[in-house]
Amino acid sequence: MDTTHNPAMLFVLPAFLLLIFMVTGSEGLFVAGLGVGMIVLIRWMAMDSTYRSTRRRLRLAQAHAERYILPEDLDYPCQMLLRRAQNAVEAIMNSNVHKAGLIDTIENRVSLPEEVWQIGERLRRLSSMHAEHGKLIPRELPPGMEDAFKPYTSALDAAWTSLSQRVRHLEKYAKQVLKADKVYHAHQRLERLAAKTPEYQQLLAETVRDEMAHERIRELSDQAAHVRKLFEESILQARQAAGELLRSPLT
Repeated sequence: MDTTHNPAMLFVLPAFLLLIFMVTGSEGLFVAGLGVGMIVLIRWMAMDSTYRSTRRRLRLAQAHAERYILPEDLDYPCQMLLRRAQNAVEAIMNSNVHKAGLIDTIENRVSLPEEVWQIGERLRRLSSMHAEHGKLIPRELPPGMEDAFKPYTSALDAAWTSLSQRVRHLEKYAKQVLKADKVYHAHQRLERLAAKTPEYQQLLAETVRDEMAHERIRELSDQAAHVRKLFEESILQARQAAGELLRSPLT
């Protein structure tokens, strides 16, 4: 019995039990009627609240339908391409160099989500046109008609190639950021060791012959400078990759 759309049905069973009570005078039926009425009333209130909440969410979803993309909006290749873009951005945003502000954190927070949204929107449109294209193009074209359909197929292929290239740029940026992350981790460890350099120098001076001690101490300094240079270069490469991506935004 569905009472969600017809609240009057709430009172049918309790009223029936009360009618029997009036005829028979049975107190048990009266109590049972009240109990059933309360249970049904509480159930109806819960269902009505859920129903109204669901309707409100549906209205919001319809009002903002252009601001979200569902998996079923995309065909499988487009789903996979969008997932690659999302994975690249997640890797960048979760990196230590991003969190430490060593790359353009504000630009990343603003531009990268918008980049993924723009890619997703275009993939949604491409999926829709792909499906329509598949319905319109005959499976077997008459002789001599292939060239007439070719420009339309080429247009879809060009759009796919462009979006794929865009995702590869995102992945290149993410790869550079992850590389910078690894060097940053090594750099942090080396910085801790650098603070103990005097202890290592003293150990060498006390236990190694003078000429060998000087050589080892110089190696310590050179290695620290080398790792620091690698770290700076990796950050620079990540920033350059971001610059290449953000200089040519999707519009």
